Parts: sequence; structure tokens; C-alpha cells
Amino acid sequence: MGLVLVIDDDRSLRHMLTQSLQGIELEVASAATAEEGLTLVSELRPDVVLLDIMLPGRSGLDVLRDIQAVDRRLPVIFVTADSGSSTAIEAMQLGAYDYVSKPLDLPQLNRLVQAAVDSRRLMSVAVALSADSTSDQSGKPFVGRSPEILEVFKAIGRVAAQDVPVLIRGESGTGKELVAQALYQHSHRQNQPFMAINCAALPDTLLESELFGHEKGAFTGADRRRIGKFEQCHGGTIFLDEVGDMAPIVQGKVLRLLQDQRFERVGGNETISTDVRVIAATNRPLEEMVEAKTFRADLLYRLNGMTIFLPPLRHRREDIPLLLKHFLARAQQSLNKMNIEGMSPECLDILMNYSWPGNVREMQSIVQQAVLNSIGPIIIPEFLPRELTQSVLNAGESGSSWTDLSNSTPKSTDEPVRIVEDPHHPTIADLGAFIESQLKSNATELYTAVLDKVERYLFTRVLQETNGNQSQAAEILGVTRGKIRDRIAVFNISMERRVRADTKVEG
Repeated sequence: MGLVLVIDDDRSLRHMLTQSLQGIELEVASAATAEEGLTLVSELRPDVVLLDIMLPGRSGLDVLRDIQAVDRRLPVIFVTADSGSSTAIEAMQLGAYDYVSKPLDLPQLNRLVQAAVDSRRLMSVAVALSADSTSDQSGKPFVGRSPEILEVFKAIGRVAAQDVPVLIRGESGTGKELVAQALYQHSHRQNQPFMAINCAALPDTLLESELFGHEKGAFTGADRRRIGKFEQCHGGTIFLDEVGDMAPIVQGKVLRLLQDQRFERVGGNETISTDVRVIAATNRPLEEMVEAKTFRADLLYRLNGMTIFLPPLRHRREDIPLLLKHFLARAQQSLNKMNIEGMSPECLDILMNYSWPGNVREMQSIVQQAVLNSIGPIIIPEFLPRELTQSVLNAGESGSSWTDLSNSTPKSTDEPVRIVEDPHHPTIADLGAFIESQLKSNATELYTAVLDKVERYLFTRVLQETNGNQSQAAEILGVTRGKIRDRIAVFNISMERRVRADTKVEG
């Protein structure tokens, strides 16, 4: 639950805001004067401040500067009676989070305050970069000791202090946001603003306005000037999550900003200079998107000052017990079920052998569900979500007799899987001859043809190596199982197998 401090001399407004914000489960403190408000900022350390632009005897701008001297990361939202106030715009340029005009739209204000609370959380979470086995990690969300995650920690350590863009890549749920927080907290910008934008959560026009701002009248509904995040975050760090979902027009403007730290607001002609560090994240195949001309190659190169790859949880299984312990401790605290002592060996075995398609985010949800379902001090398989235990059984991952031929190799076969490629296509062995023949015949689209040939051979060869195990092939290639299935169909790869069930009964 977040704490909001309201500083306004209007008693009725303070009461109305308190009632509204408490309705979305936020705690509220209030002050009628600037002096009282600054005292509460120091004493209570709120998550967000709602500040009147004009207080008795003092300007809101002066109060903002005093607040920033106490806590530079504290989001401040101005409340103004004049939507066109140049003072409010100046406040935004000084680093205010946003401003709203009276009369207040309370549902919209609630959403804005909640977003500010989330932003404050991102700036305040402690991130561990050490694998010290003697440290207590129960309060640290970045948990791991595996070689794979240690490489991530090392990469963060190498680039955090360098003022270059960073591209974080990995599957959904692997913790890309935590890497962004770590980069910010270990940089020289750590006392400056940090703002996170989910590029997939906003329509294209709104995303452009959110990032770069807009002038009054720039589009329907633009009844006032808006200062964008790149302008608000001057001196700080912007985290662009799901950057692969950015529209082409926004890609172009972000590219220019990365090149010379300049931009124009939507509908404006004034060139604005800023100083921000850009950290981006995606789980999408940007190189393939570049080939498909849905993502700019020059933007990819600019974002990729350094790339940090986050491994999926199935590639760092030795971290699973540490993560389970961490999320169990968090669930005990948040759900007030401190009587739980731990997990049974059978339960741990199931979780250790689960494939974790949703990665760390999925684990957090599953542990919380198990704690909610528990009726005793030990978490047993019965308390786990039914779909998880059924998935493990169906995949044969827990040593049961269940077998899913699309995902695992049978326990007993007459012969290994035989991968058969379409005979009408030449093999990789005569790639040189193929290229020469195409050149002599004045063929076009040679680049695509050669890539198709290489990809066809690669997928076929890896499937041969894994004896038809599509999940294992996906791990080796670093693609999804859906991609494997798609290429099997596209390249007409057939998998021939005879399966014999062992029906002998012992005893």
C-alpha cells in the first residue's frame, strides 16, 4: 500500500482527495501549508505528493525545489486551477511527475497517482548484484547464484556506470525490469528521475505524446500543452519496456533522440534538448523484425550500446530452490501465513522438474497460490495449481508413465526418431554449388534463398540431434516451440517414429 501526501490549503479538496485515494487502497496524509507539508515529507517519506501550485505565502515551484532537496526520486503531481498555466509547465520542466487541472477528474487522478506509486517503487527497490552465500536474500527480488545469472550481474557491473544505451533481451517474465532498476541504481544518475514506459500498453499516438509531449491543439482532445517523459526525465533514465512494439513513427523520433538528444513535441516546431539515458527491453526477435521491415535497423544499432541477455528459468535450474525460498518468504509476509514451514520433497521435486514457461513471474504466482491453498504447515503437491501438476505429468518430467510425443522422447521405442527432410531441396553440403548455380542463372532474391537453405538445414540437424524432442530443440536454438512447429511445417520436415508401450506387469 502506497502513501500519498496532499499539500493544499483547500480543506474540502483535501477531504475529497483523501476519500478518493483511500478508495483505491492508498494511505493519505495531508497538510494545509508548505511548511507542514515539507515536515511530513521528511517524517513520513511518502510515495507521491499532490501539491497545489499556489499555496499561501509560497509558490509551488519553491516547494518542489525543497522537496527535491530532501528526495529527488519522489514523484510530485501539481494541482492547478489553470490548465494553461505557464507556471505548471515550468514545474514539469523542473522535474514534476505531472499536473492536473481543476475541477478534478477523480478516476483519472487515481490512475495517475497509482502510476506514480508504481514509478516510485521502481526507483526504490533494492537490487542485489552479489551472489554472497552468507547474505539473507529474503528481501531481495534479484536472486540467483547460477553461472548464467552471475554473467548477468557481471554485465550490469560493467555497463551501469557507463552512459550508453542498454538493450535487455529475454523471454517474458525473466526479470528484465529488475536489470533496468539495477543499471539505474548503480549509475551516476541514481539520484535523478527514473521513468518506465510500457510501449505495448499504449496506442501509437498516445505513446508518442507520452514520450515527447504535445502542443495544445496538436490533435483532437489536446486542450493543453503536455510535457513528455523525455523532457520530464532530464538528467535521469528512461526504461522503454517492450520496445519491439513501438510504431515506426515513434521509432524515428526515438532514434533522433538517441543520436543528438533533441526532439520536438507532437504538433510543435520548437526543438527541445534533453539529457536522458535510455534502457530498452524486449522479448521479440528484433533481427527478424528488421528483415520484415517492421523495426528500424538503425534504431536497433543505437539501442544496442550493450546487450544483456537474461536466461530463462529452465536454463538456470540451480536457482530454483533459492527463488522458491524467496517467494515463499514474501508470500508468508504478504498473506500473513507465517505458520508455513516449507515444502515437502514431493512438492519440490515437481517444481524442480517443471518447465516454467512463464519464468520467474510465473513462479511468484504459483508460490502465492500454493500458500493460499495450504491448510497446514507444509506445502504438498495438493496445494499446487492443478494445471501445473497435470502439465508435469503429461510431459513425463516427474518420472511418471505419461508421455507427450510432441515434447519429450518416449521411454521405449523400436527405433530412434528419424527426421526426414523434403527430398526436393538440396542439402547444406553443396551450398557453394547452389550459390554458383544461382549466380549463373541470374537469379534474384538470392539472400532469402540462401538463408532459407541454411535455416532448413539447421532446424533439421538440431531435431536429429534431439531425437525429435521439440522442447530441447527450442532450447538449443534459442527459439520458442511454436517456432519449431512452424519450421517443421514450412520446411516439410517429417518425424517418423514407432512407439511401443511396455505392457509387462512385474510380480
